[in-house]
Amino acid sequence: MKKRMILMLAAMALLFGGIFGFKAVGNHFMNQYFDTMPEPAPTITAAEVREDSWTPTARAAGSFEARNGAELTTEVGGIVTGIHFENGAPVAAGQRLVSLETEADEAELERLVAVAQLAELEEARFDRLYRNNSVSESELQRRASEAAQARADVRAQEARIRQKSIRSPFEGVAGIRRVNLGQYISPGTPVVAVQSLDPLYLNFTLPEKRLTDVRNGGKLEVTVDAYPGETFTGEVTAIEPRIRESTRSFDIQATVANSGGRLRPGMYGRVSLETGDPAPVLVIPQTAIQFNPYGNSVYVIYEDEEDDGILRVRQRFIRTGERRGDLVRVIEGLEAGDHVASSGLLKLRNDGAVEISDNERVAPTTDPAPHPANQ
Repeated sequence: MKKRMILMLAAMALLFGGIFGFKAVGNHFMNQYFDTMPEPAPTITAAEVREDSWTPTARAAGSFEARNGAELTTEVGGIVTGIHFENGAPVAAGQRLVSLETEADEAELERLVAVAQLAELEEARFDRLYRNNSVSESELQRRASEAAQARADVRAQEARIRQKSIRSPFEGVAGIRRVNLGQYISPGTPVVAVQSLDPLYLNFTLPEKRLTDVRNGGKLEVTVDAYPGETFTGEVTAIEPRIRESTRSFDIQATVANSGGRLRPGMYGRVSLETGDPAPVLVIPQTAIQFNPYGNSVYVIYEDEEDDGILRVRQRFIRTGERRGDLVRVIEGLEAGDHVASSGLLKLRNDGAVEISDNERVAPTTDPAPHPANQ
């Protein structure tokens, strides 16, 4: 019995020893294989850190406003007897747009003119009598006052008649009329809006730290959603002297030429304002940067001289500045001529080998003012 137990234990030891031995040998050769296996090199695209010349700019959002714009109303009530413009048509300064019924007012004017003429005749008669010492000076003065009051009544009635003829206060474009022929309108009723379209004002704001960068006559460019890929130019014509306490910003007004009338009041515009002279800068594609809360970094490409010149990458932290289109300004951390990985950053690790693709179609674009076809 004892002999059988010993034989069984020896058999078990031999069996398990063989299993563990086989496992150990297998692991040894597997580790040796992985240790000697060639390092996989991910394929990336590369970009060179290059010098460019950028003009310092400030960017903002603005809104267009008519240089002259008004919602015309009537000062007096009356019935509309004439409409003298077409909706959306150009109008001249002083052009009559809407007429109200004035028959009773004109009859009253005739009566007041007759009263004024009689008062002037009385004044002239009393003036002759006064020269002949037939009436006192006070009588003459009373007749002169009555004549002056009569003339004033005539001018007041003429003004009331003019109030019933609504005219354009400036040259511009008429909107859509709000009244109809035969309609009675009361004082203050909107009649039509008139807007002067050339030039237009562009109003926008900047933070107070930009106050010293802005000056009257400064050039700017503006783009609008209605005309993608097109840029309009203008210049700063007014700077608000007061800083808003609530936002710590100040208002700026620019004038933009609009000879074709393509821009309209109320449009939203993206403003790019020049704030200095052109200066040299270092730029790289935005796709080359890893933006992190603890700092922005890039992978710099270098040759490993100890390993037959294999290309490797090393992470480097940089300080970035203004962005323009596909490019970012590098303030610190890189030098002109350095090469950085511009795509495939998620596949990279520090001092890892890489291969650079020579297919230009897969390389990210580096346009400072891109205009995608779908916009």
